[in-house]
Amino acid sequence: MDAVNQALLDENAVLKAQLAVALAKASEDMALIAAQKLQIAKLQRQIYGQKSERSARLLDQLSLELEELEASATEDEFAAERAVAKTTTVASFERKRSQERDTFPEHLPRERVVIEAPATCACCGGARLRKLGEDVTRTLETTPRQWKVVETVREKFTCRDCEKITQAAAPFHVVARGWAGPSLLAMIVFEKFGQHQPLNRQAERYALEGAPIALSTMADAVGSVCAALDPLWRLVEAHVLAAERLHGDDTTVPVLAKGKTAAGRCWVYVRDDAPFGGAGPPAAIFYYSRDRRGEHPQTHLSGYSGILQADAYDGYNRLYLAERKPGPIREAACWVHARRPFFAMADIGENARRKAAGKKEIPLSPIAVEIVRRIDAPFAIERSINGKSAGERLAVRHASSRPLVDALEIYLREQLAKLSRGHDLAKAIHYMLKRWPAFTLFLDDGRVCLSNNAAERGLRGIALGRKSWLFCGSDRGGQRAAAMYSLIITAKMNGVDPQAWLADVLSRIAGHPAHRLDELLPWNWRASAPRGSALAA
Repeated sequence: MDAVNQALLDENAVLKAQLAVALAKASEDMALIAAQKLQIAKLQRQIYGQKSERSARLLDQLSLELEELEASATEDEFAAERAVAKTTTVASFERKRSQERDTFPEHLPRERVVIEAPATCACCGGARLRKLGEDVTRTLETTPRQWKVVETVREKFTCRDCEKITQAAAPFHVVARGWAGPSLLAMIVFEKFGQHQPLNRQAERYALEGAPIALSTMADAVGSVCAALDPLWRLVEAHVLAAERLHGDDTTVPVLAKGKTAAGRCWVYVRDDAPFGGAGPPAAIFYYSRDRRGEHPQTHLSGYSGILQADAYDGYNRLYLAERKPGPIREAACWVHARRPFFAMADIGENARRKAAGKKEIPLSPIAVEIVRRIDAPFAIERSINGKSAGERLAVRHASSRPLVDALEIYLREQLAKLSRGHDLAKAIHYMLKRWPAFTLFLDDGRVCLSNNAAERGLRGIALGRKSWLFCGSDRGGQRAAAMYSLIITAKMNGVDPQAWLADVLSRIAGHPAHRLDELLPWNWRASAPRGSALAA
């Protein structure tokens, strides 16, 4: 009877092992499919550009799906290993992992750990061993954050002849009395404004790490850093407002008020000359205001005359007046903004998803589908001339884009005549035709882009961060945040690690000649100063 039971147990173990191996293989296949889907989506976005407003979210969803499937596949692999170990007939299973797992950046330091070699032969016990070679297993490791107190000693000396006391000058500290070093200050500021971690959450984490810092002390540090970096902010502002063409946009910023939160605004103006082959480095400047009145952008751009790519906000209208001093700003409208309402009425893919989920379908408009198709055609041309000089872009637009845009205008006017005034489609068409000179400015100036995506990218971090920090504590807090966003986003736009840049600048700015402060700007700092090892954004 015992033999029969043992046979049943063995058979049960084999079946469990076979099932576990099958599940592990299925999980591996699903993870592989998800990885290939994500790769295909990235390549399509790289080659064909943004096909719809949902493409960025689709990549995020695919990345999350891959993350979950990879984790599940690994769990199933370990479960299969445990099940196979209980049998003698079921073959073991091992996932085929990407070679990317075994490649590590060359700039990372190497720590060589040599396992002590045996003193005698395991076979015969002989002691005459000679090294034949070695096998190296590489693993990526990190050292937990280490806190330390730096004691800066200034020795005093007295002169035996005149009794005068001599002592070295005290070092400069960004924070009064020097309680925090530049790396710590950079980490606090970057975590708050770059990673959107409020100071109270940082204080809780630092306390758990054995370095308690009072919230008021950290807030004092933030104010000191902002004051020290104000000259650099002004240099970035001057650089941005010297651009031939600007991208402008704004977003809401909740601000703490009595018993509620008020809706403040954060404005951004982005300089990005790369699309038309300009040599100026990219940069962004942010401003804060308590409301969205038109006087704010008029103040921000009071000394600017050039091209402004923005939405159809009425507050910009006075900037476009011919009699404006120092000169009128030329309005360039955003085709992506105009395309959105048409796309909402032509989203075949969304309807397919709603139908599959058993939801009510959205009524689609054949006119909207056609308009979206016609708007997408110039974007396809733009992708082929991105980065070329303004003259080259203009020549291609005259030859290829102008006929398409002229035909689109005729089509829009024909369809508008057939629609009732209150129809959503008529409103979207009227929005474009009312501002047609602004939409077609790109046909007469090679510096103009079709979209205002550069400004929207600049505001993306704020939109994500709102869920974390919830609101600004005051108007002054909003102004500080705008100043730090300017520096951090500009650093990112120039491929510079913001935290490393902040740490280096804070350690040097006091002794740096005022007439050479431009050397500390992100686009110059990367070429002249060693890069730190702080966490990338």
